[in-house]
Amino acid sequence: MKPWHVEPKGRFEQHTISSRALAGNPLDDPAERPLWVYLPPGYGDDPDRRYASIYVLQGLTGQVDMWFSRSAFRPTTPERIDELFAGGTVPPAIVVLIDAWTSLGGSQFLNSPGTGRYLDYLCDEIVPFVDQRYATLPEREHRGVTGKSSGGYGAMVVPMLRPDVFGALASHAGDALFELCYLPDVSAAVRALRDDYDGSFDKFWADFRSRPAFTKKSDGTLLNVYCMAACYSAEPDGSVTLPFDPANGRLRDDVWKRWQALDPVRMAKGHAETLRSLRGIYLDAGKHDEYNLDVGATAFAAELEEIGVEYTLELFDAGHGGIEYRYPLALGFLAERLSG
Repeated sequence: MKPWHVEPKGRFEQHTISSRALAGNPLDDPAERPLWVYLPPGYGDDPDRRYASIYVLQGLTGQVDMWFSRSAFRPTTPERIDELFAGGTVPPAIVVLIDAWTSLGGSQFLNSPGTGRYLDYLCDEIVPFVDQRYATLPEREHRGVTGKSSGGYGAMVVPMLRPDVFGALASHAGDALFELCYLPDVSAAVRALRDDYDGSFDKFWADFRSRPAFTKKSDGTLLNVYCMAACYSAEPDGSVTLPFDPANGRLRDDVWKRWQALDPVRMAKGHAETLRSLRGIYLDAGKHDEYNLDVGATAFAAELEEIGVEYTLELFDAGHGGIEYRYPLALGFLAERLSG
């Protein structure tokens, strides 16, 4: 493993998307977004050859250029992608790296009046952009989506919400079984708001944006709780309704039901026909995931089994972070099922 840039055997091409879906979004986040497209070795040699495409979604706080950051003794994710497809052990595929960052940290790849129309941005703008410019197999049966954490959530729910676009999915520790991955944060959020911000998220955001991010212990919890509320329970006017009372932590049952309606575990039965039509479903998670997303993956798999959907589930010895070495397993899985 060389600790410097390695010239890929395939190639990456960078684009800028000017999004109508994101124009005028409620957070005033940029409507122009970077997009990276990986083309495998040999792409273009045969002008008649067409390729499956795989869309990669990032987790919370991710922005697309972070993929190129290097950790000690580990290749970057783009290097892993190139190594996989240059190795010749899986069918070649086009890989698309998406930017769906928001100033709250993320979008969950949903349409929300609190963040913007990120589902439409992905399905109605990015996918056609790629299909028009590259030699893709443009049918949903040859198009897959994968991601980790919030990206894994997107990979699970987007094919259910837009069955016309994606024909296979892979999720690494995707957000699922919300009562285990989100509710444990409520007490910590209530205490932090009480002790540091007079119970006000507005004061938290003002403080958070006045200093280096994540320099206080409660930053990650408060950002995550509020961002998820902006994605799952924003009101038509863009205001954000929390699923609990920030003054005392009591659950707001009506709001919590809105969150649960977007939980992949609870969505599965209502989208059984779509899930049965997929060409492959790959799930994995570390057995010690700090957000209980290994349990979430197991719960989603149990729902799939009940409705007669085939899947692959792998649990491995790890936590939530540092599992990027698993990404090629999902990419290879999808390439096999989407090609041809």
